[in-house]
Amino acid sequence: MLFAALALASCAKSSDVIFTQPTEADSVAELSFAFSRNGGIATNQFAVWVEDSHGRYVKTLYATNFTASGGWKRRKMSIPLWVEQSGLANMSQTQIDSLTGATPKNGNLTYRWDGKDSQNNLLPPGDYVIYLEGNLRMGNRVLYHAPIQIGHGATTSQITSEYIGKAGKEQKMISAVNARTIR
Repeated sequence: MLFAALALASCAKSSDVIFTQPTEADSVAELSFAFSRNGGIATNQFAVWVEDSHGRYVKTLYATNFTASGGWKRRKMSIPLWVEQSGLANMSQTQIDSLTGATPKNGNLTYRWDGKDSQNNLLPPGDYVIYLEGNLRMGNRVLYHAPIQIGHGATTSQITSEYIGKAGKEQKMISAVNARTIR
């Protein structure tokens, strides 16, 4: 089995990135939702990130690779709030690779936060906000956000959503959004 694992590892290209998340036991909060890919161009891009209660960027939990790896320059309407808040333009390729992954297949997705900032520093208990921004089609986007209070036990957060642009059938790309504090 060790030989098989080594053989598989040697097949991976150095540019391949394996996206990993903290386990539930290591997490302080999570955001989950149903994802249904839309057909066509200028769609299916999203990012999940955390800010503090004053609107300062804390950490990206996930961003689709197309946008994070330069697609935001070619398609400015692709999750622009996350691009701005995260400081993506100033990130190194290594930093970008650590938070991105391929656009997922249809299904239920969960992204967990370990209570650390983008520099891997453990943050104090307190009030934070978890965001989900999705590019539905061209300039049509959706923004979900939920307050989370870490360090005060498990709770479910109230989700707020806002559609930017023209609402249409693409709205089904992201649905059943839930946020919760684990501890």
